[in-house]
Amino acid sequence: MNGPLVRAIVGKDTREFSRNRFFVFITFLGLVAYVAIYWFLPDQVDETVHIGISPSNLGVLLPDADGTEASGLSVVLYGSEEELRTAVVEGDHGIVAGIAFPTGFIASVADGAAPTVQIFVPAGLPAEIQLLVEGSVSEIAFAISGVPPPVDPATQAVVLGTDRVGAQISLQHQMRPLLLIMVLMVETFALSSLVAVEVQQRTVLAVLATPVRIADFLAAKGIFGVALAFSETAILALLIGAFAVNAPAMIVILLLGAVLVTGFGMIAGSYGRDFMGTLLVSMLFMIPLMIPALIRASPTARI
Repeated sequence: MNGPLVRAIVGKDTREFSRNRFFVFITFLGLVAYVAIYWFLPDQVDETVHIGISPSNLGVLLPDADGTEASGLSVVLYGSEEELRTAVVEGDHGIVAGIAFPTGFIASVADGAAPTVQIFVPAGLPAEIQLLVEGSVSEIAFAISGVPPPVDPATQAVVLGTDRVGAQISLQHQMRPLLLIMVLMVETFALSSLVAVEVQQRTVLAVLATPVRIADFLAAKGIFGVALAFSETAILALLIGAFAVNAPAMIVILLLGAVLVTGFGMIAGSYGRDFMGTLLVSMLFMIPLMIPALIRASPTARI
């Protein structure tokens, strides 16, 4: 490769990019928006299970009935069953389920009766939370009646894998990969548009008519695209603290990502004949790359 010719083409591309006000504006706007989104996302995870109880005078049946949190359980008291129903539907105080004890529950259980206790759960509640609430009602009944369960084996919990109790990954941190990919995606559009414009205006033929060889031209485009994409993602990663975990690995990952999207951008730009065509081809490459980040950012992700 001819170094001076490559540098000349890179300088030409840099000037053309800086003159395109749309992509310059989108680049800076994207950085500001992504940083703002990241810092506005919650940075903590509530690991406490909030349970509603009615009527309120039976709150003593569960621990922490005053609303304090201990052992991952918090009890919120409601005066009536209707209030409890509304709270479960609307997610008042973050409660995930409600227990409505019938009138005379304590006396009935003490006499050996088995009154019906209504458990209100919202649609889509994980089965393990519902089992936890049902088990709490059973334990309350056993404690009041003084009759132990038929079999009460000793249990010992053994955590397999990484124990995330007390150290859950917040939504803010789960969004880091997706935000970085969004920046790479924008730079893919920018590079593909620049290439498409050169193809449409036949600038490529004019450049190749000079002593510039195809290898020099492709090398210059690759260097410009990698530098543009890597610098953008590196700035965003620095602003959202992505380098705090493993900086050398993050640099390598971002560099590889910049090389990957640069190649996609050059392919999309060579096939695109207008802005919409370039955008469509770029999306065909970028959407599959966003799927892993979207999975990681989902509420059920465990990383």
